[in-house]
Amino acid sequence: MSKVLFSHSYYYRLDSKQWKMGTPYPPLGTIYAASWMRENGYEVGLFDVCLEHGPEEIIGILDQQHPNYLVLYDDGFNYLTKMCLTNMREAAFKMIRFAKERGCKVIVSSSDSTDHFKKYLDQGADVVLLGEGEISLKETLDAFENKTSLDEIQGICFYKEKDLIHTGKRPVLKDLDILPQPAWDLVDVEAYRQIWKSNGHDFALNIATTRGCPYKCNWCAKPIYGQRYNVRSPQRVVQEIQYLQKEFGVRKFWMCDDIFGLKPGWVQRFRDELQKADIKIQYKIQSRADLLLKEDNIDALVDSGLYEVWIGAESGSQDILDAMDKGTSIEQIQQSTELLQSKGVRVAYFLQFGYLGETKEDIESTIEMLLNFMPDDIGVSVSYPLPGTKFYDKVKSQLSQKANWEDSDDLALMFQNTFNQDYYKVLHRYVHKVFRNAQADEEIKKHGISIPGVKAWMKKMYYQPIIARYEQELQKSSNKA
Repeated sequence: MSKVLFSHSYYYRLDSKQWKMGTPYPPLGTIYAASWMRENGYEVGLFDVCLEHGPEEIIGILDQQHPNYLVLYDDGFNYLTKMCLTNMREAAFKMIRFAKERGCKVIVSSSDSTDHFKKYLDQGADVVLLGEGEISLKETLDAFENKTSLDEIQGICFYKEKDLIHTGKRPVLKDLDILPQPAWDLVDVEAYRQIWKSNGHDFALNIATTRGCPYKCNWCAKPIYGQRYNVRSPQRVVQEIQYLQKEFGVRKFWMCDDIFGLKPGWVQRFRDELQKADIKIQYKIQSRADLLLKEDNIDALVDSGLYEVWIGAESGSQDILDAMDKGTSIEQIQQSTELLQSKGVRVAYFLQFGYLGETKEDIESTIEMLLNFMPDDIGVSVSYPLPGTKFYDKVKSQLSQKANWEDSDDLALMFQNTFNQDYYKVLHRYVHKVFRNAQADEEIKKHGISIPGVKAWMKKMYYQPIIARYEQELQKSSNKA
């Protein structure tokens, strides 16, 4: 069989915010595809660009290995790839050109190429896989190998002479257990561990137990795994955990599902499988407030090793949540936070400012929610139009000049809203500082006159003048809106 070099186009170093965090994860979706093709008889290799400096570094690999195919298969489990960052798009275009200059067939699978397949084909890609790509990839490679037509392969785009051929959607893969375990042996896990360690973090790896999300938040795109929810069996997930513990000594995991443990009884079976295998882990998940209100489910999560939940809180304004079609309430956010924290689980909020029609009162409600409910951490962003969403359709007429961020720290507001772009950039920093100041207050109450208490006072002395300055900047920016 021919040789297939797998790669992808998310370079942490080209995304300064993510690189500074120092917690990079390997490209899980990429090594899933590589393991699938290896199981089907292809010789596979991996050029993992996560920790590399730029696309030019693939040239030496291409010249050394002489692959027949370059497959740029982005990690669809990494939410950052959904954002179609222009830094990563340009890197992908360069990699395509480098491979074509060396006679490779190039196949691309990513959120960006699914949304903008013509751009990638015009850069030289031979085929773009649309959405979930493993089955389409095998059929495409088999067709190239056997010199048969691509026309009947579902879920791909390509040029046939000068005609653009789009073969329609492929049905989603429902039985995820047919896929082999990701090809972890192709990843330099130690290189990742060293970056985490050098930044003072406990090392963790990423695992997926599901694909898709059935909820309908109107700003959330699902270009790869779609509006579905399919699960791996708890047994297969535990087998992967056993492998990662044995091979790499990993005890901490990021369950990178859009929604973890939604299927009734799955978490309880997962807990039981871990206990049967005598495995102890720690893991964090992301979920919704309305799914975290049943104490028996929380107990099963805690018993299986849950230590942190990221909740898509988004806003402290019920009007904004309803406008987003979020389907959750402020009361559910409060109740789930209190229940989780009472069980010793850290709670973190995703917050989103800048949604259409957001007022100053909505923003104040979000900050009030944050300070009243006091999660353990927050992530703050501004509304970002993703192709294929109702939100995108509402604002797409305004996106002629800029439709994508350069990197995840860009925070550009790409449509007209209540306040201007400068306001939201300052607001992002302001909310973080106000929250950290409130955390310092909690530490002072808890520790009083002690070393931790004194440290908390020093934090407040640092944050308060910054907060005052940001308040002035917010006022100036709002006057320009």
